[in-house]
This record gives sequence, C-alpha cells and structure tokens, in this order.
Amino acid sequence: TAFVGYVLPWGQMSFWGATVITNLLSAIPYIGTTLAEWIWGGFAVDKATLTRFFAFHFILPFIITALAIVHLLFLHETGSNNPSGINPDSDKIPFHPY
Repeated sequence: TAFVGYVLPWGQMSFWGATVITNLLSAIPYIGTTLAEWIWGGFAVDKATLTRFFAFHFILPFIITALAIVHLLFLHETGSNNPSGINPDSDKIPFHPY
C-alpha cells in the first residue's frame, strides 16, 4: 500500500513514480502491456489511474486482513507444520484455557 499511497497526492513526483512503476509491468512477457493498460485505465497514466490507485489503496488493507484471518483460522484448525517429524502433541502446553 506504500506505493499506492505515494501516487495519491498526484503531484509531479507521484505522476512519474506511477508511470515508471507501472511501465515495469509492461516488461512481463505476453501479458505485461495488457496488465499495464488495465492498471492505467487507458493508454497512459491519467485520472482513471488515480481513481484505480485510490480504490486499490482503500481495499488492499481489507484484503490483507481477510487473508490473515483465514490464515489464522486454518492454522487454528489444523495446527502448524512440523518439518522435523517429531510428534507435536508430546510436550504440548495449551495456550488458552478452553
């Protein structure tokens, strides 16, 4: 969200930062140009790009929070992985009283 927030003031530095970073996406083979144009909302960085970056800046923390909650639910349900192969239940102390 740092880069997306950097674009929001929409000054010269923000404009050129958005231009350079989104042009890096165009180096991805086959889909790069299409991906960059989709993020731009056209064929260049303009007002549509700012609107998309604002929406992404607003929605991204909710997406990250939801993924963290899902991760914790899966971790609580199945437990963590044990790469050493030792039985994890032998010396277990409960973290919570229930």
